[in-house]
Amino acid sequence: MGEAGKRLRRVVNELRTIIKPGITTNLIDKTAENLIIKYGGKPSFKEVDGYKWTTCLPINEQIVHTPPTDRIILNGDLLTLDIGFYYKKYHTDFATSFIVGDRKDQKTIDFLEIGKKAIDKAIKQVKIGNYIGNISETIQKTVESAGYNVSETLVGHGIGHTLHEDPMVPGILEGRISNTPKIEKGLVIAVEVIYMMGARAVEIEKNSKWSIKTADNSLSACFEHTIAVADNEAIILT
Repeated sequence: MGEAGKRLRRVVNELRTIIKPGITTNLIDKTAENLIIKYGGKPSFKEVDGYKWTTCLPINEQIVHTPPTDRIILNGDLLTLDIGFYYKKYHTDFATSFIVGDRKDQKTIDFLEIGKKAIDKAIKQVKIGNYIGNISETIQKTVESAGYNVSETLVGHGIGHTLHEDPMVPGILEGRISNTPKIEKGLVIAVEVIYMMGARAVEIEKNSKWSIKTADNSLSACFEHTIAVADNEAIILT
């Protein structure tokens, strides 16, 4: 999985160089598939039943699971790049959100900085002796203290031979931390900060089977890393 993660990072780094205003999300997706194959893997997302694409590419109010289309990305759009790399029967999963082009609104920049801060803090909670609830609490406190909301229905997850495994890794703590799964050596999870500027309600986008958007059309973003639990530290595989 570590090797898969390294190869996925190479894919993402090369992909970022072509993402500019005027490009379609379909072109990003096709390029992503070619790069994954070039680096000896397969698209993880195509292993999901019914999903035919390599990436999910939400824009602005779209939050997760948005398939690529002929939609053209505009200068100043907030794009989430969500991508997985399947290698020797193991998956890795990664997502990042960023502004495309040079029209960078300060409000959006501040919003994205909180997501980066939240995932960095959350990863520090991935250690033996802690609970999944420590991760959830950290994400929730970091995001909500900045005036934003975390999705309560869209969560991180275990990952390995299949893309989505137990345990779920919510971004919101419900109940006592000690009632959530304990983090043990060997656990591998995809930690996700899925959040929005406005209300936390989400809905399936009209005329789409997959794409989920914010109900109030507020901006949303997602930051995700695949993390492995070792003896004394969390290893960021992606």
